[in-house]
Amino acid sequence: MAKAKATALKNSPSVSGAGEITLKTRLTREQQLELHRLMVLNREFDNKISLLYRRGLVIGAAFSSLGQEATSCASAYALEKGDIIAPMIRNAGATLVRGLPPRDFLANYMYRINSPTGGRDGNTHMGDLRYGIIAPISMLGASIALCSGFVLAARQRGEKRVALTWIGEGSTSTGEFHEDVNFAAVMKAPLVVIIENNQYAYSTPVKQQCLAERFADKAVGYGIKHAVTIDGNDPIAVYETTKEAVDRARAGEGTQMFEVLTYRRKGHAEHDPAKYVPKEIQQYWEGRDPLTRYEAYLKEMGYADDASIAKVYETLRAEIEAAEEWVMKQPKPDPATVMQGVYADERHPAHMDDEFLYGRKYH
Repeated sequence: MAKAKATALKNSPSVSGAGEITLKTRLTREQQLELHRLMVLNREFDNKISLLYRRGLVIGAAFSSLGQEATSCASAYALEKGDIIAPMIRNAGATLVRGLPPRDFLANYMYRINSPTGGRDGNTHMGDLRYGIIAPISMLGASIALCSGFVLAARQRGEKRVALTWIGEGSTSTGEFHEDVNFAAVMKAPLVVIIENNQYAYSTPVKQQCLAERFADKAVGYGIKHAVTIDGNDPIAVYETTKEAVDRARAGEGTQMFEVLTYRRKGHAEHDPAKYVPKEIQQYWEGRDPLTRYEAYLKEMGYADDASIAKVYETLRAEIEAAEEWVMKQPKPDPATVMQGVYADERHPAHMDDEFLYGRKYH
């Protein structure tokens, strides 16, 4: 299914010859280059986490978004400053787009005291409302309800804020997804839900868990209009579709939903070799790598060349190396503090001096 739909985009006159990237966009040259930088940051960050995991320095699970950088980065890039996101485990790029420093994210993976969770979590289950980030939740689909509550409360205050969250195609078959999307739609919550169809729900291929022709069709049952299925490895298509959905949600048209076709080029996590994936499927999607395609497009448009692209990688690798060096010098949490921050009346050790969280105005 996914292969046929993605290939169909190739013959469209609205895409570039190199990379098959959507040509019609409101993004400026500078913004397109910035989006490329963020996608590279996403990939290089993931590469570092993978390396640290293999060195035994990441104790918990390590999740990669290799092959899904366009989906995360381009969608988050379409938001405004006051909006919020509720990322999933493969949306590290969205978290970085919202401004969370790579060193803070890295510190969380390496359970350091001054990470967003104060060393309580060893991977991606962290949030920071200063950047508009709600922490990922292991109960898949539950983030939709949190996002609804956040933006409905904002609406009561007269604020036109929009929430963006993602969900895997496998999770759309859960009861949590049904109940939460139905509630959001009925309440006309200014929320955008992106279904990431990356072909596998852990090790279960699409056709073995749902017979829907398109996962975007599920929106019809909730009265959600404008649901489409797009190429999730085309960053311009992802940005433009998200921007239109965000604008509709902000204008009062209620919850929006669409599907992106993409691929998880690694297993569920670093411990999963994904041997259940046929080699021909792996090879097909490797040929549709979002960064390779986007870089071909940028060069065709005259926005970048091999030297400028190489410089982006060099600069960001150096930034991440510096972040790792900083994190390695930071202390790990004292086991005696394990109960601190569990209850609202006691400060979390990672935020002892954090007036945003504990000042009078916040309460």
